[in-house]
Amino acid sequence: MMLINAATTDQDEQCTFEDWMAYDKAVREAGIWVSGESLADLVTATTVRVDRDGVRSVIDGPYAETREVLGGFYVIDVPDLDVALDWAARCPGARGGGSVVVRPVADFNE
Repeated sequence: MMLINAATTDQDEQCTFEDWMAYDKAVREAGIWVSGESLADLVTATTVRVDRDGVRSVIDGPYAETREVLGGFYVIDVPDLDVALDWAARCPGARGGGSVVVRPVADFNE
């Protein structure tokens, strides 16, 4: 899974909608796309926390002190980490202060 962390500050190398469409097309045409979604704008986020006593609190927004926010994800099916890293480096979200975190999906059936 590639978790796309978009930069929250303006950077010189912002990617365009066309960049994303081209990348999405490349992933699909390569036959490695399993699933993926873009997330709604950050202002739509709600954070839920449960304290030690089981009391739930709900807060509008993800008030994390970070310069990146989770913007979306791709699940791809590739043979190894090196190939996944190559695709992550091609992702527009890796530019302009953003990053792409690559993690395997857990398989509990092994």
